Order: sequence, then C-alpha cells, then structure tokens
Amino acid sequence: MVKFDNEWDKLLEDEFKKDYYLRLRQFLINEYKTQRIFPGMYDIFNALKYTSYSDVKAVIIGQDPYHGIGQAHGLCFSVKKGVAPPPSLVNIFKEIKSDLGIDNTGKHGELTKWAKNGVLLLNNVLTVREGMANSHKNAGWEQFTDDVIRLLDAREKPMVFLLWGANARAKTQIIKNPAHLILTCAHPSPLSAYNGFFGCKHFSKANKFLKDNGMEEIDWSID
Repeated sequence: MVKFDNEWDKLLEDEFKKDYYLRLRQFLINEYKTQRIFPGMYDIFNALKYTSYSDVKAVIIGQDPYHGIGQAHGLCFSVKKGVAPPPSLVNIFKEIKSDLGIDNTGKHGELTKWAKNGVLLLNNVLTVREGMANSHKNAGWEQFTDDVIRLLDAREKPMVFLLWGANARAKTQIIKNPAHLILTCAHPSPLSAYNGFFGCKHFSKANKFLKDNGMEEIDWSID
C-alpha cells in the first residue's frame, strides 16, 4: 500500500485499484526482483510525498529518472547530494542565474528544498532500468502521471506548469483550466538548451504569476 502522508492519499486512493495500476505493480515487482531499477522502491513517489496537493505552486515534468547508480531519488532533474549535477540540471542552474541572479553552481544537485517549497518535480515515468533510458515507457506510468496532472488541473487555486521539451509539452493537451499558467520551451539538455531554454526566463515568469495571484514566490536557490 502506497502512503504519502498528505492529501494525495485520499486523492489517489482509487488510482491504485485500477486495472492498469495493478498490472504496473506486477511488472514492477518482477523488475525490482530481476533487474537493477532506479530509484529505490521507497523513493518512487517522493515527488508526491514532498509536495502535497494544495501546496503545489509549480509543476516541472521530466521524462524518466536518471539511470546511473546513486543519481535518481524520485524528483525529476534532482540527484542526491554527493553526486555531480547532470548536464540538464547544470543548464537549469545557468538559466536561474541568468534570470534571477541566484547562483546554485558549485553546490550540489539535490532539489528537495524546491519540492518542500511547492515545486512538484514529477517525471512522466517514475522508474527505469540501470543504463536504459525510457526502459519503463508504456508500462503504465504515463496513465498514472496523466491522472495526477488532471487532478492538479482541476484545482481552483492557480499554479504554473513548466513544460520543457516535446514529452513535457505533450501534457498541455490535458491541462484545460484557464486559472493555471503554462510555460513551454526546449528541454534543458545540452542537445537542445540553445533552442529556447536559455533565455526563457521561466523562473521569474513563474514567480510573477504567483505574486500576481496573491501567492508566495518560489525560492529557486538550493542550500
């Protein structure tokens, strides 16, 4: 039984009873028994554990977890302290510095502070085999995360969706509520960051939207 110890427990109670999720669960039991899977099974739902439903100010959607040893811990783009920030996260830090003057470089890559400050760091697919990006694609996670986004979209209180890259931008089809702000651009990967991620100013735009709606701005620094 998955426990979030926040509002997601009630909101997702029925999700875990659906046929697709029961199939996904059996798939994961076998994968964790026979393969090296990231993140660890107790970290899979950290994004939802750290950021309760009514606390969400911004949503960042990644593709799937990092697939190297010691990296993934259930928050998209984030790595545990002591692990070098991957290139996409380095570029995110560069844009934050350019946009807001906040310098996160040379520290670490763990974004838990953001999660606890209202940033839902949700991957589209929540698990992956070691060394095999996208290896759990189409196993059922997409339906789960789409349903999470639908629940967020239904919330009256505004939030910001930061959708970077084609996979994340595809989620605009299920975000219908005009109360929310959708920001889209290229992915921060070195392969695409110069195609519109650098200079997007999403972090200041998100904070302006929150402030304009009477909400506390996000502190994009890391400790």
